[in-house]
Amino acid sequence: MARLPVAPTKSNLLAVKEQLAIARDGYELLEQKREILVMELMQMVERVKLLESDIEKQVARAYPSLRRMFMAVGRENVERASRTVSYDFDVREKQVTIAGMGFSTISVELPRRRLAWSYLNSYADCDRVMIDFFELLRLLTEMASIRTIVWRLAREVKKTQRRVNALDKQVIPQTRETKAYIESVLEERERENVFVLKALKARNGGR
Repeated sequence: MARLPVAPTKSNLLAVKEQLAIARDGYELLEQKREILVMELMQMVERVKLLESDIEKQVARAYPSLRRMFMAVGRENVERASRTVSYDFDVREKQVTIAGMGFSTISVELPRRRLAWSYLNSYADCDRVMIDFFELLRLLTEMASIRTIVWRLAREVKKTQRRVNALDKQVIPQTRETKAYIESVLEERERENVFVLKALKARNGGR
């Protein structure tokens, strides 16, 4: 590992010692941050798995309900009923804080279901389909929000890991080697100075 290009002086030794202390503190903080992010990421991944299971179950309910509705009501009646249904969905960006960090995600507010046809021409199968697909839509929007957080958490974990590796494999060893080099040079100079002083003292007859 190549040492830092600094002159072996006492002032530089103090500066390198300070840099090494800062690098070690930074490494510990980043390692703690990485561990927290990984824990949060794993929790989010578990939530994604649970949501995937719920979505699969809801799809298994919703599409058979849709087929039963077509069979019981008929395509023309379904198309006529669908023209009376119109909903607006409020999609917003929101900020969430995880492990002390802010992440942007989406929030979708589903509208309240309302009566779209009269009691005389209503169909239980249509109501069932509305209920099933509203629930499916709720699950899908929740999945979209969580996946957004998971992707960004994963990128943050990767970025933090790169910084941890840089400090552990490059910055700290390089700074430590530079510190050892400067100390060895200064110690050698000190020994030379002591030797010179002793030689001068001996030449002057011990005075």
